[in-house]
Amino acid sequence: MTETDVRRTGVRLTQYAHGGGCACKIPPGELEEIVAGLASRAGTDGGTAAGLLVGLDSGDDAAVVRLPNGPGAPAVVATADFFTPVVDDAYDWGRIAAANALSDVYAMGGTPLVAVNLLCWPREVLPFDLAAEVLRGGADVAAQAGCLVAGGHSVDDPEPKYGMAVTGTADPSRLLRNDAGRPGMPLSLTKPLGLGVLNNRHKATGEVFPQAVETMVTLNRDAAQAALAAGAVCATDVTGFGLLGHLYKLARASGVTAVLDPSAVPFLDGAWEAARAGHVSGGTRRNLDWVAPRTDFGATDELTRLLLADAQTSGGLLIAGEVPGAPIVGELVPAGPNRLVVR
Repeated sequence: MTETDVRRTGVRLTQYAHGGGCACKIPPGELEEIVAGLASRAGTDGGTAAGLLVGLDSGDDAAVVRLPNGPGAPAVVATADFFTPVVDDAYDWGRIAAANALSDVYAMGGTPLVAVNLLCWPREVLPFDLAAEVLRGGADVAAQAGCLVAGGHSVDDPEPKYGMAVTGTADPSRLLRNDAGRPGMPLSLTKPLGLGVLNNRHKATGEVFPQAVETMVTLNRDAAQAALAAGAVCATDVTGFGLLGHLYKLARASGVTAVLDPSAVPFLDGAWEAARAGHVSGGTRRNLDWVAPRTDFGATDELTRLLLADAQTSGGLLIAGEVPGAPIVGELVPAGPNRLVVR
């Protein structure tokens, strides 16, 4: 369905969802309460012997398991991600959701191999030709990534949702992990912020923001390859918990403090205007509430704080290291009284 089709049919997919994109994630604090204690049940204790290289412990982007084929064997990277419509265009939503799911593999330094679709659809409310467009968008982005799509699972659901479960491989000696940051490492960010407020404005007004769509459908493949080539060992992607939330998780897992320079952080055109107009999601406000007790904000104003916590969908990589073409937005320092310092 094209933008013209939306005007012709009157179907706006974002109006069939209570939230949009990664902004509809369960808040990070609540999520940690849910999964607390699951690590030992999942075999993370003693996970090295069992082959589990990355599990629940640090809240990383994907699970990584070493294959039992001896030294030199690749590791398997496994993840799943899906969400409600973030844009009204069905094809674009499919592309965005696929790029977002694939991003978890790239964020670990891996290469996606195969994906299966996850589709929830209100079959008596929305026509199936829209669902077909969603799947087509996902398939096209997967093909761009060189990732096979082999079936999937669908359910009848009052609210449309789409995403993918993705399996990939990685060199176990060259993983990107969120617990490998060390003092003295610079922080690089590979995509601008502001996706959340622009998507929220789109949902509220129907305005289309091509710069946001283009950013969301851009694969993090090249950024991950650049990070590995630069010798990086620590990274995460920036999605529903916002830059501050994901940076906090990285700093906590690595046992360091992260210092962030807001003036160095890039933003999409229109992001500040959308935030000033009040297009801030509940997810963004919950992100800020979660990190605030652990953050020294200094004189940073409230609007800047909200944009730094803006819930992104298919955002970029946050890399502990210097990556060509990506702005340096801060650095890691020895652990202090706060995990985050914004100045």
